[in-house]
Amino acid sequence: MDIKSLHHVAYRCKDAKQTADFYTKVLGLEYAMAMAEDRVPSTGEASPYMHIFFRMGDGSYVAFFEVPESPPMGRDANTPAWVQHLALRVPDEKTLMSYKAKLEKLGIEVVGPTDHTICKSIYFFDPNGHRLELAVDTTTPEMKKRLAAVSEEMLAEWSKTKKAPHHADWVHKK
Repeated sequence: MDIKSLHHVAYRCKDAKQTADFYTKVLGLEYAMAMAEDRVPSTGEASPYMHIFFRMGDGSYVAFFEVPESPPMGRDANTPAWVQHLALRVPDEKTLMSYKAKLEKLGIEVVGPTDHTICKSIYFFDPNGHRLELAVDTTTPEMKKRLAAVSEEMLAEWSKTKKAPHHADWVHKK
């Protein structure tokens, strides 16, 4: 496979400084670099922007663009708020719960922990309205094998019926 890992994922932000403060002081990511231009390098379009990057433990980045001359940020009103999110891995459940306590102490509403069997997660929103998930991986090799074994069949059934296939219901049954 030629694609080795995530380099970065980029989102828009309302305020680069506020975003930098949240991702460094609240989440503990490293503010690694910034770039600013008056023109978009890939399109040549005139659009002043600030592009900021935060390094994660594996060397990948979460990045943001502040684009003040564009219309105000919005979100796709036809997509439920829980669908689009950025899930970040934490090493263990103790760390997950520590973040939950820290976020709640800062007045940030947190959903969870939610036990998805393959991971345990908490959910919250950053200052830009982006939904974030912190997750500890609880997937076993056997779970991965069972889920992989039915993935093609599930996708085929979903594509045909647009109804939830039940091949992996064991994941959410306790």
